Formats: sequence, C-alpha cells, structure tokens
Amino acid sequence: MTQAIPGFDYQRVPVADGVTLNVAVAGAGSPIVLLHGFPQTHLMWRHVAVDLAADHTVICPDLRGYGASDKPAARDADTYSKRTMAADIVTLAGRLGHDRFALAGHDRGALVAIRAGLDHPAAVTHLASLDVLPTLDMWDVLHGSSAAVAFHLYLMAQPPGLPEKMISASADAFFGYFLDMWAQDPRVIPADVRAEYLRASREAVPSIVADYRASAGIDIEHDRADRAAGNRLPMPVTVVQQDWGAALGFDAAALWRPWAADLEHRTTSAGHFMAEESPDEIIKLLRSLLARPHQG
Repeated sequence: MTQAIPGFDYQRVPVADGVTLNVAVAGAGSPIVLLHGFPQTHLMWRHVAVDLAADHTVICPDLRGYGASDKPAARDADTYSKRTMAADIVTLAGRLGHDRFALAGHDRGALVAIRAGLDHPAAVTHLASLDVLPTLDMWDVLHGSSAAVAFHLYLMAQPPGLPEKMISASADAFFGYFLDMWAQDPRVIPADVRAEYLRASREAVPSIVADYRASAGIDIEHDRADRAAGNRLPMPVTVVQQDWGAALGFDAAALWRPWAADLEHRTTSAGHFMAEESPDEIIKLLRSLLARPHQG
C-alpha cells in the first residue's frame, strides 16, 4: 500500500480462516465502518472519513480480496459470498472493541453492508448504501439492451478461467475503463490515487472476479431466502444512488422498501464515485443517518 488516509492509524486484523484485513482507524466516539467499492480500496473514503473522525471512531478496511487485505483462493462459492465478507466486518469491528456500529458501503461494499445488516441486525445500528440495489433486485432489473451497461457483471459471472485470463491480459485498461466511465469528472480521482486503485486491482484479479461471481450465484440464493422469510433491515437505512430508475425504467425506491423498515431513499446528481465527487453531500447524509434514533 503506497497511499494512506491522513491522520489514520493502520493495522492488520485477523478475521477468519487465516484471513487478515488491512484497516485504517481514527477518531473517537460512536463507531462507523466504511466499506469501499469497485475498483477501489478504502482510500475512496479519504474525504468523508477525515470529517467523520472529528466525532466518531471511523474504521475503513479493505474488503477481503481487495487492496492490502488478504486474498484467499476461492475454495468454493462461499469464500467470497457477501455473507462471508459481512462476517469478516462484524468480526473486525468486534476485535477493535465494537460490538455495535454503524455501517456504510459503496458499490461492492454496499452489498456487504446490506448482508451484514440482514445477518447481524443486533450489531448494525445504522446502515447506508451508496449506489446499489440489493443483489436480487439488481439482476431482476437488468434485461434487454439496457443490460449492456453491466457487461462486467456477466463477464465475471462466467466459470473460473476465461474471465480471469481476459481481465489479467489488460487489467489497467479494464479497471481504468470504470474509473473513467462511472465518474462525471474523472479528475476527482487524482493521479496518485488512480494509480493505487489500478495497482491494487491488477494484483487482485482472481479475488475480484470471485466476488462478482458470488453475486451471480450464492448471493442471490441468500437474498431469495431472506425475501421468502420476510427478513428486513430493522435499523435506520439511508440509500443514495444515481437515478438508475429513470435511465433503466424502474422505481428504485419501490424496490428498496420491502428490504428496509425505516428507509430514507435519495438520488444524487453526482456520478457513481459520489464519496469522491461529492463528499460534502455524503458527509451530510451520513451525519443525518447517524442522528436518527435506533432500537437497542
């Protein structure tokens, strides 16, 4: 790791099966864990984290398989299921002394956060999801030519072998494509941070693909089981996303309501990398979420 969030202390914390996570920690007060997305590392939270650390304990890990965290070989579908990755985060917080904590995730990190809220409701006090739908709904809304915007989901859903070879053969072009196309202004990701994202992703192709492959398989099974059982996120939930519904023809808020009992849903004019493009907006939303009352 060549980049760090200013003022944060770094450590490696064992979480499960010999897997350790790289984590940056700063501040004091009620804890909040911030989970990054693709193709990024914990550095995507650098602006938001510094602000929140003024009055919260802020915990920014690299997810299993990403950044400077361990990247175990995918022994089976569960190795990179969101259930396993969520258990990592609950264990991490506990080992840092926090049995209860707020949780915010962007992109892949948001899917991990949602699963943590469903599987560990007693641990998660508040939940924020940035720019995703729950896995089951995400696949349901992708159809016809509109699914072309998510070509990477279909590529990485294929059996092991070909996706890894194709991506590894042109890793910087592949990952750089998303950094360029998903940002309204790619300049919000400075050259040194972009280089770190590309380096980290280049070194993690098998685990990144395994994470996405799980979302086309075992993660759907877990979501279906929760939907059938009527399980919901009981904590206050804030969702902020681009107006996907207008672009692809669905009502995002309506898709979210069955999952969250206490939901605030917002759209943003920022691009996908909203914590880097519009950090003040995300800070305001997270502080508003943390002020909402919760049980327990």
